[in-house]
Amino acid sequence: MARFNARGATARPASPVTTTGRALTTHQGGRGHERDTRSELFLLAVANFVSQRTFHESGAERDDRFARLVRELAVTDPSWTAGLLGWLRGEGNLRTASIVGAAEYVKARLDAGVTDGPANRQVVASVLQRPDEPGELLAYWTATYGRALPKPVKRGVADAVRRLYHGKSLLKYDTASKGYRFGDILNLVHAAPDPDKPWQGELFQYALDRRHNPDTAVPPASSGVLVAHRELMELPVEERRAVVTAPDGARRLAAAGVTWEMLAGWLQGPMDRAAWEAVIPSMGTMALIRNLRNFDEAGVCDEVAAEVAARISDPVEVARSRQFPFRYLAAHQHAPSLRWSYALERALGHSLANVPALPGRTLVLVDRSGSMFYDRLSDRSRLTRADAAAVFGAAVALRAADADLVEFGSTSNRVKFRRSESVLKVLGRFGNLGGTDTITAVRRHYKKHDRVLIVTDEQYAYSHHGDPTEQVPAHVPVYTWNLAGYRAGHGPSGKAGRHTFGGLSDAAFRMVPLLEAARDADWPWAA
Repeated sequence: MARFNARGATARPASPVTTTGRALTTHQGGRGHERDTRSELFLLAVANFVSQRTFHESGAERDDRFARLVRELAVTDPSWTAGLLGWLRGEGNLRTASIVGAAEYVKARLDAGVTDGPANRQVVASVLQRPDEPGELLAYWTATYGRALPKPVKRGVADAVRRLYHGKSLLKYDTASKGYRFGDILNLVHAAPDPDKPWQGELFQYALDRRHNPDTAVPPASSGVLVAHRELMELPVEERRAVVTAPDGARRLAAAGVTWEMLAGWLQGPMDRAAWEAVIPSMGTMALIRNLRNFDEAGVCDEVAAEVAARISDPVEVARSRQFPFRYLAAHQHAPSLRWSYALERALGHSLANVPALPGRTLVLVDRSGSMFYDRLSDRSRLTRADAAAVFGAAVALRAADADLVEFGSTSNRVKFRRSESVLKVLGRFGNLGGTDTITAVRRHYKKHDRVLIVTDEQYAYSHHGDPTEQVPAHVPVYTWNLAGYRAGHGPSGKAGRHTFGGLSDAAFRMVPLLEAARDADWPWAA
């Protein structure tokens, strides 16, 4: 009798975030599931803004857990850990976590005396992608482990310095507010100029002179931007407004590397309409989004505003910026002017490009419990994990062929929407629903759907019914999108139709169609 090779046999795909089978307790007292070490680190890393406390963990507790997991895996699984750190800084766009992770990776491997796997130097260089980041890594290392720098740290930072240092980066990031100036870093790591950049030797010397002899430092003639910048700085204050209002003012400011942050100080006066209109052409997309309200208050003209709106909603610009979708929600809340609303709606839609159009019937459950509202996405943001959950849940429901969108906490409610609506429109219908009763929400709203997707921090309260995923028939896939990275999961994961992914971008949704096509979904950097 055929037991396995039957006509109706189907594959049971696996996903990388897996549970061990060992029981834990959630922070709310529910029955939790332990994840393996790689899965715990991945979910914590993609949800972790370093030193940011959450409802159930202090910032120090989360940071210690992150460092401990990195150090363990740096020794036992170095290739996977190096891949995670490089992906975090690249596609994951998480700067601080990747920098801290790289430092801990090197320290653990040096302490253990291991040399297999990716080189420490390469891991350090891989996470340094912006010119201020070599200083960030050195500041973390010296604050944590003292001023003695191991060779792999020096060499990795030196590799990044050769790649990242140029005239504009020096003007933007080599400021007196930094603990480590460019000159300090060059002294510490002894970076040699890149042979393919003949101008870099003079630039390095100028960075050293700026640090140690600022009154006599002269920019090299080989750097047009530094020379142009010095010429502007030497203009009398009373003549500087004329540069801003001149027909070629925008060109001159851009050629001199003058950013919007520098401009007010250089003018020694307010950022009025003329000042903003002169610097807007050289501003990056996210700088534009951060300043929409300032543009309105200064009275930027409609023609320039239209150009700004076109840039921030351009799909190519949105993809290049690699910003999390909730950044556009924050901008919409901070700058509610109607002339930005449609552009921000479009930008948010473009930022959710990875959300799949799921066939069949989908139940989307969005956690709106108190802990989700307590947890801000960062110290500098007013947005919460509840906001992020609503963004992603609404996006899935709007894109799906047939979806039921539900918010849950102590109670649960259907959230009505029309497929023609924007995500921002739907967000206004979500509320704050108190405690976390995921199980009751699943039991109440599951009606023979083809799949269930739960966006949550997984910290549900105790229930005699088991875990939330057990409320759905075993043959129906349940996807949990974890937004907080706590240790205990609310259900099993990794196989048998139960899968967990995480993070604050839409990239995780790529797993869903892979798993439903009966193909195993691997870690994102291995795809």
